[in-house]
Amino acid sequence: MRVLRYNAPGFSRRLDSYCKNSLGTPEFREEVARILQAVEQRGDDAVVQFTAKFDHVRLEPGRFRVDPEEIRNAGKSLTKAQSRAIKIAIHCVEDFHRRSLPVSWKGKNPHGATVGEQYHPLQRIGIYVPGGNVPLVSTVVMTAALARLAKVPEIAVFTPPGRDGSISPGLLAALHYCHITEVYRIGGIQAIGAMAFGTATVPPVNKIFGPGNAFVTEAKRQVFGITGVDLLPGPSEVMIVADQSADPALLGADILAQAEHGAGGRLFLATTKEETIRETEQEIKRQLTDLSRASSIRPVLKNGFLAVLVDNLDQAVDLVDTIAPEHLELHIEKRLLNGFAKKVRHAGAIFLGSHSPVVLGDFTAGPSHTLPTGRTGRFFSGLSVTDFFRRNSLIQYNPRSLALARPVVEAFSQLERLDAHGRSLQIRFEK
Repeated sequence: MRVLRYNAPGFSRRLDSYCKNSLGTPEFREEVARILQAVEQRGDDAVVQFTAKFDHVRLEPGRFRVDPEEIRNAGKSLTKAQSRAIKIAIHCVEDFHRRSLPVSWKGKNPHGATVGEQYHPLQRIGIYVPGGNVPLVSTVVMTAALARLAKVPEIAVFTPPGRDGSISPGLLAALHYCHITEVYRIGGIQAIGAMAFGTATVPPVNKIFGPGNAFVTEAKRQVFGITGVDLLPGPSEVMIVADQSADPALLGADILAQAEHGAGGRLFLATTKEETIRETEQEIKRQLTDLSRASSIRPVLKNGFLAVLVDNLDQAVDLVDTIAPEHLELHIEKRLLNGFAKKVRHAGAIFLGSHSPVVLGDFTAGPSHTLPTGRTGRFFSGLSVTDFFRRNSLIQYNPRSLALARPVVEAFSQLERLDAHGRSLQIRFEK
């Protein structure tokens, strides 16, 4: 674990250097671009090639799409408790996001003209769901449930296959409960390329949703503009702010939970108490011995864990807004929680108090767990149902309102030396 002091000389430079370590090298970006170009030029053949290379299974194009019957029957292999849990999570997510559904409107502007906005769901979207050895069933809930709530007509889901070409029954069951029938066993950069450019087997989409590893995130960044993207949710992050009231056992458990997501993860602990850093580190070592994924967690702890000793909570707020973490946990006195949260501008999701671990947001609380990472929280927000809509502006003038707008148009036409603009309004009065 690295430890920095907020007031130490060179702190800002060292923090900035640490955060930049999560960004890809030029060689990394070039490799992603090369694979995307291959998919654009060679379509299905390239998808077959890179699926064999990275997922260690050779799938002919006829096997890309999962049989809808397999999706319908997937739930039969789950226990009743598992099926019920998925359905409850879907209900919680829909209940939360239903409150944000956009509403079309019309009204009068100061000229007396009719103006307004109308919303339409996107026609066709692609959702990336991390799979393979760790099938993220919860990501289905946190993305597909929103798309269905928005009434998107065409929803295509892409997820990496296992080495035998299979998809996790739990993941397929969640898709069935979200009424998704178009599913492809394609993952990685090649999946992003197939969504963006289309192939003979896979129709292109209008916008790509869903989290992924560093390769998937970089691929989404590179295809933005060819197709839309929701945000850039890459390897998982958590930042914990702790004062003297925090329990190191809970801090250690929550850090380990996010480290479990694997390579590229970023873990931050900001505390006003130096002993908390040492005690949390001891708890991590103690709890790690009982975890099944300890071997993949250790490298994340070694390379991605930073502790910062702050003098007070105001410094912690500044630190949060600099890092812009995906998940922010506040383990501070209860009376200070709301005040601290109101000051935070840059965080994907804020978890208030020791009874609100990030795992609730991962699985069932309601807000989508698709959140900005890699400091993109400075300009991105977490996934919302509104991201599945297109908005049109409406403008309708009549002769009376047109006359009121006339002097404004004439003035701007003169200021910008665009006489054809002014003429396009003036001719209506001549008629």
